[in-house]
Amino acid sequence: METEIRDQPAFANILVKLSTGDRIVAESDAMASMSANVQMSTRWNGGVITAVGKRVFGGESLFVNEFTADGPSELVLTQSWPGDIKEIELTGNTLFLQPGAFLACEPTVRLGMGWAGLASLVGGEGLFRLKVSGRGKVWFGAYGGIFVREIQDEYVVDTGHLVAYEPTVRLKVALAGGIFSSFFSGEGLVTRVKGPGRIYMQSRSIGGLAAWANSHLW
Repeated sequence: METEIRDQPAFANILVKLSTGDRIVAESDAMASMSANVQMSTRWNGGVITAVGKRVFGGESLFVNEFTADGPSELVLTQSWPGDIKEIELTGNTLFLQPGAFLACEPTVRLGMGWAGLASLVGGEGLFRLKVSGRGKVWFGAYGGIFVREIQDEYVVDTGHLVAYEPTVRLKVALAGGIFSSFFSGEGLVTRVKGPGRIYMQSRSIGGLAAWANSHLW
Protein backbone atom coordinates (compact mmCIF):
# COMPACT_ATOMS: atom_id res chain seq x y z
CA MET A 1 0.00 0.00 0.00
CA GLU A 2 1.29 3.46 -0.93
CA THR A 3 -0.12 6.72 0.43
CA GLU A 4 0.31 10.37 -0.45
CA ILE A 5 -1.08 13.42 1.32
CA ARG A 6 -2.06 15.87 -1.40
CA ASP A 7 -3.16 19.51 -1.61
CA GLN A 8 -1.60 20.55 1.69
CA PRO A 9 -2.08 22.52 3.83
CA ALA A 10 -5.49 24.02 3.15
CA PHE A 11 -7.37 21.19 1.43
CA ALA A 12 -5.40 18.07 2.31
CA ASN A 13 -6.59 14.62 1.29
CA ILE A 14 -5.02 11.15 1.20
CA LEU A 15 -4.48 9.24 -2.02
CA VAL A 16 -4.18 5.54 -1.16
CA LYS A 17 -2.84 3.18 -3.82
CA LEU A 18 -3.80 -0.39 -2.97
CA SER A 19 -2.56 -3.76 -4.14
CA THR A 20 -4.59 -6.98 -3.98
CA GLY A 21 -5.48 -7.77 -0.36
CA ASP A 22 -4.40 -4.40 1.06
CA ARG A 23 -6.66 -2.98 3.78
CA ILE A 24 -7.11 0.37 5.48
CA VAL A 25 -9.50 1.53 8.24
CA ALA A 26 -11.08 4.98 7.97
CA GLU A 27 -13.44 7.21 9.89
CA SER A 28 -17.08 7.07 8.88
CA ASP A 29 -17.77 9.36 5.89
CA ALA A 30 -14.05 9.86 5.11
CA MET A 31 -14.19 8.26 1.65
CA ALA A 32 -14.27 10.79 -1.19
CA SER A 33 -13.79 8.37 -4.10
CA MET A 34 -12.52 4.86 -4.81
CA SER A 35 -12.00 2.31 -7.56
CA ALA A 36 -14.90 -0.03 -8.28
CA ASN A 37 -12.91 -3.07 -7.14
CA VAL A 38 -12.45 -1.76 -3.57
CA GLN A 39 -14.76 -3.49 -1.09
CA MET A 40 -16.06 -1.53 1.92
CA SER A 41 -17.31 -3.09 5.15
CA THR A 42 -18.63 -1.22 8.18
CA ARG A 43 -18.08 -2.30 11.78
CA TRP A 44 -18.44 -0.97 15.29
CA ASN A 45 -15.64 1.34 16.34
CA GLY A 46 -14.00 -1.16 18.70
CA GLY A 47 -17.08 -3.22 19.61
CA VAL A 48 -20.58 -2.14 20.65
CA ILE A 49 -19.79 -1.01 24.21
CA THR A 50 -16.53 0.68 23.25
CA ALA A 51 -18.12 2.37 20.23
CA VAL A 52 -20.97 3.79 22.30
CA GLY A 53 -18.47 4.98 24.90
CA LYS A 54 -16.38 6.71 22.23
CA ARG A 55 -19.48 8.40 20.87
CA VAL A 56 -20.88 9.56 24.22
CA PHE A 57 -17.63 10.46 25.98
CA GLY A 58 -15.15 11.06 23.19
CA GLY A 59 -17.22 12.58 20.39
CA GLU A 60 -16.17 9.88 17.91
CA SER A 61 -18.27 8.01 15.35
CA LEU A 62 -20.04 4.80 16.28
CA PHE A 63 -18.69 3.06 13.18
CA VAL A 64 -15.52 2.83 11.12
CA ASN A 65 -15.17 1.58 7.55
CA GLU A 66 -12.61 -0.96 6.38
CA PHE A 67 -11.59 -0.89 2.73
CA THR A 68 -10.11 -3.99 1.04
CA ALA A 69 -8.68 -4.10 -2.48
CA ASP A 70 -9.61 -6.94 -4.81
CA GLY A 71 -6.86 -5.82 -7.18
CA PRO A 72 -4.70 -2.77 -7.98
CA SER A 73 -6.87 0.23 -7.08
CA GLU A 74 -7.01 3.63 -5.44
CA LEU A 75 -8.93 5.30 -2.64
CA VAL A 76 -9.19 8.98 -1.69
CA LEU A 77 -9.87 9.91 1.94
CA THR A 78 -10.63 13.39 3.20
CA GLN A 79 -12.04 15.27 6.18
CA SER A 80 -15.13 17.43 6.63
CA TRP A 81 -13.38 20.79 7.06
CA PRO A 82 -10.55 22.58 5.23
CA GLY A 83 -7.17 21.92 6.75
CA ASP A 84 -4.07 19.78 6.93
CA ILE A 85 -3.55 16.05 7.48
CA LYS A 86 -0.65 14.48 9.37
CA GLU A 87 0.75 10.97 9.02
CA ILE A 88 2.61 9.28 11.87
CA GLU A 89 3.86 5.72 12.28
CA LEU A 90 3.40 4.01 15.63
CA THR A 91 6.13 1.60 16.71
CA GLY A 92 4.50 0.22 19.84
CA ASN A 93 3.78 3.64 21.31
CA THR A 94 0.51 5.48 22.00
CA LEU A 95 -0.98 8.80 20.95
CA PHE A 96 -4.10 10.61 22.18
CA LEU A 97 -6.28 12.38 19.59
CA GLN A 98 -8.79 15.13 20.24
CA PRO A 99 -12.44 14.43 19.23
CA GLY A 100 -12.88 14.46 15.46
CA ALA A 101 -9.17 14.40 14.61
CA PHE A 102 -8.90 10.71 13.63
CA LEU A 103 -9.09 10.05 9.90
CA ALA A 104 -7.60 6.63 9.09
CA CYS A 105 -5.15 3.94 10.17
CA GLU A 106 -3.67 0.64 9.13
CA PRO A 107 -5.53 -2.44 10.46
CA THR A 108 -2.69 -3.23 12.88
CA VAL A 109 -3.39 -0.06 14.89
CA ARG A 110 -5.66 -0.41 17.93
CA LEU A 111 -8.39 2.19 18.53
CA GLY A 112 -9.41 2.69 22.15
CA MET A 113 -10.40 5.32 24.70
CA GLY A 114 -8.16 7.12 27.15
CA TRP A 115 -8.99 9.22 30.18
CA ALA A 116 -8.44 12.92 29.47
CA GLY A 117 -9.27 14.24 32.93
CA LEU A 118 -11.54 16.87 34.44
CA ALA A 119 -9.34 19.63 33.05
CA SER A 120 -10.28 18.57 29.54
CA LEU A 121 -13.97 18.55 30.45
CA VAL A 122 -13.75 22.10 31.82
CA GLY A 123 -12.04 23.14 28.60
CA GLY A 124 -14.98 21.83 26.58
CA GLU A 125 -13.14 18.84 25.10
CA GLY A 126 -14.79 15.99 27.04
CA LEU A 127 -13.61 13.46 29.61
CA PHE A 128 -12.08 10.96 27.16
CA ARG A 129 -9.76 10.93 24.17
CA LEU A 130 -9.35 8.53 21.30
CA LYS A 131 -6.27 6.42 21.99
CA VAL A 132 -4.34 4.97 19.05
CA SER A 133 -1.68 2.41 19.89
CA GLY A 134 0.28 -0.54 18.57
CA ARG A 135 2.14 -0.58 15.26
CA GLY A 136 1.24 0.97 11.95
CA LYS A 137 0.44 4.27 10.29
CA VAL A 138 -2.19 6.70 11.56
CA TRP A 139 -3.59 9.75 9.78
CA PHE A 140 -5.30 12.60 11.59
CA GLY A 141 -6.58 15.97 10.45
CA ALA A 142 -7.05 19.48 11.73
CA TYR A 143 -8.77 22.73 10.85
CA GLY A 144 -5.93 24.84 9.43
CA GLY A 145 -2.27 23.87 9.43
CA ILE A 146 -0.70 21.35 11.82
CA PHE A 147 2.49 22.18 13.69
CA VAL A 148 4.43 20.12 16.21
CA ARG A 149 6.28 21.08 19.36
CA GLU A 150 8.48 19.09 21.73
CA ILE A 151 7.92 20.35 25.26
CA GLN A 152 9.91 19.68 28.39
CA ASP A 153 8.31 21.94 30.95
CA GLU A 154 5.05 23.89 30.75
CA TYR A 155 3.54 25.35 27.60
CA VAL A 156 0.29 27.24 27.01
CA VAL A 157 -2.13 26.31 24.20
CA ASP A 158 -5.36 28.17 23.53
CA THR A 159 -8.43 25.99 24.03
CA GLY A 160 -9.45 24.34 20.76
CA HIS A 161 -5.98 24.35 19.19
CA LEU A 162 -4.62 21.12 20.69
CA VAL A 163 -5.06 18.22 18.24
CA ALA A 164 -2.98 15.34 19.60
CA TYR A 165 -0.43 14.59 22.31
CA GLU A 166 1.69 11.82 23.74
CA PRO A 167 0.54 10.14 26.97
CA THR A 168 3.49 11.58 28.92
CA VAL A 169 1.97 15.05 28.49
CA ARG A 170 -0.33 16.28 31.25
CA LEU A 171 -3.14 18.81 30.76
CA LYS A 172 -4.40 21.53 33.05
CA VAL A 173 -7.01 24.18 32.21
CA ALA A 174 -6.45 27.65 33.63
CA LEU A 175 -7.32 31.28 33.02
CA ALA A 176 -5.24 32.98 30.34
CA GLY A 177 -4.23 35.71 32.79
CA GLY A 178 -5.88 37.50 35.66
CA ILE A 179 -9.66 37.43 35.99
CA PHE A 180 -10.12 40.79 34.25
CA SER A 181 -7.65 40.01 31.45
CA SER A 182 -9.01 36.52 30.88
CA PHE A 183 -12.61 37.60 30.43
CA PHE A 184 -12.10 40.90 28.58
CA SER A 185 -9.14 39.97 26.36
CA GLY A 186 -11.16 37.35 24.51
CA GLU A 187 -8.77 34.56 25.55
CA GLY A 188 -10.73 33.11 28.50
CA LEU A 189 -9.53 29.60 29.33
CA VAL A 190 -6.29 28.09 28.05
CA THR A 191 -4.76 24.63 28.31
CA ARG A 192 -1.47 24.37 30.15
CA VAL A 193 0.39 21.30 28.94
CA LYS A 194 3.35 19.92 30.81
CA GLY A 195 5.98 17.63 29.30
CA PRO A 196 8.09 15.89 28.54
CA GLY A 197 6.42 14.88 25.29
CA ARG A 198 5.26 15.94 21.86
CA ILE A 199 2.09 17.87 21.09
CA TYR A 200 0.37 18.58 17.77
CA MET A 201 -1.56 21.83 17.33
CA GLN A 202 -3.84 23.31 14.69
CA SER A 203 -3.47 26.88 13.44
CA ARG A 204 -7.23 27.52 13.46
CA SER A 205 -10.02 26.84 15.94
CA ILE A 206 -13.44 25.54 14.89
CA GLY A 207 -14.89 27.13 18.02
CA GLY A 208 -13.38 30.45 16.95
CA LEU A 209 -14.87 30.09 13.48
CA ALA A 210 -18.30 29.34 14.97
CA ALA A 211 -18.09 32.39 17.25
CA TRP A 212 -17.04 34.61 14.33
CA ALA A 213 -19.88 33.30 12.14
CA ASN A 214 -22.47 33.77 14.91
CA SER A 215 -21.36 37.37 15.42
CA HIS A 216 -22.21 38.12 11.78
CA LEU A 217 -25.65 36.52 11.82
CA TRP A 218 -27.32 39.34 13.73
